Amino acid sequence: MASFFDRFNSKQLTIVIICITACFLMMGACTMVLGNEDTNTQKEKKLVFDDDDDGSDEGGRKYKFVDKEDREEGTKDDSVVVNKALEGDPYKELDELIGLDAVKGEVRSLANYVKVQKARKEKGLKTTSLNYHLVFTGSPGTGKTTVARIVARIYKDLGILKKGHLVETDRSGLIGQYVGQTAPRVNQMCDSALGGVLFIDEAYALTQSDASTDYGKEAVATLLKRMEDDRDRLVVIVAGYTNEMRKFIDTNPGLESRFNRYIHFPDYSADDLYKIFRQYLRKNQYTITKEGAQLVQEHLEHKVATKDRNFGNARYVRNLFEKTIQAQANRIAKAGRVNDQELVEITFTDIKKAIGS
Repeated sequence: MASFFDRFNSKQLTIVIICITACFLMMGACTMVLGNEDTNTQKEKKLVFDDDDDGSDEGGRKYKFVDKEDREEGTKDDSVVVNKALEGDPYKELDELIGLDAVKGEVRSLANYVKVQKARKEKGLKTTSLNYHLVFTGSPGTGKTTVARIVARIYKDLGILKKGHLVETDRSGLIGQYVGQTAPRVNQMCDSALGGVLFIDEAYALTQSDASTDYGKEAVATLLKRMEDDRDRLVVIVAGYTNEMRKFIDTNPGLESRFNRYIHFPDYSADDLYKIFRQYLRKNQYTITKEGAQLVQEHLEHKVATKDRNFGNARYVRNLFEKTIQAQANRIAKAGRVNDQELVEITFTDIKKAIGS
């Protein structure tokens, strides 16, 4: 190294050192710019909610950045779920739902109305203004989220939406704890739902608080603005208990003008709940004894007869099924070696254990 520098006088050596230093500084600057550009691009396209400690909006919910493919496959936490568009025939999915005959009729009526209006427009005939936003009313576990996914796919097939996916959220996913957090959060939800449906469960909770520090009105105002600005790319479905949802819509004239189509989801009958339980058995390759099936029917009839407004309907049946297969697993594990029939059979004892747990 010494012989290399001996070739230059002091003035030349100074120039060489300056040039080398400048080259290193330029390389460092380029690295920082390119790195920041990649990070910004990633943040712009791939922001999702997270409850970990990496990255945050100070004092509020945490955020993280994931691959775009991961977000499209379905990202969820306590307050946000992103569902891909349903595959296959959405009308077949609708028909296969147990019960909900009135709901199915409403959805098909809406689809037919859209089809006819589009056909009239193509022929140069007058058409009425179409409003695709919906209000789903009813108790928990009555299929509102499932039907929302089907509606999103139907809208895609009709050419209303480009993607047909569904983004589920609620109050906690839209409202911040501090000033300046709510509007960005609502905008983020709307951005995620562009080309699809934003489904807000228990939407009435946005405006129920009277606290001076509550930002529900800001959330509603931001949502209404996005519904107007992105009216050709965003559909919003709000859902919740019937009376509460009507009061919610009445709180703001903008809500009244944009949400004028209601679909009510009635509670399931005991017979429908039993069919849902049998459907869980069939889809998961289980059978049930005659005595076990009778106990399920009797139990569901009792639950429906004594239910309150918080009864979970199909959600309760899903929980009952999960407890049942857990009880079966515990029973056959104690028995040791079992045959093929015992691996798939649900008994009276399993049901009784599930009911009591």
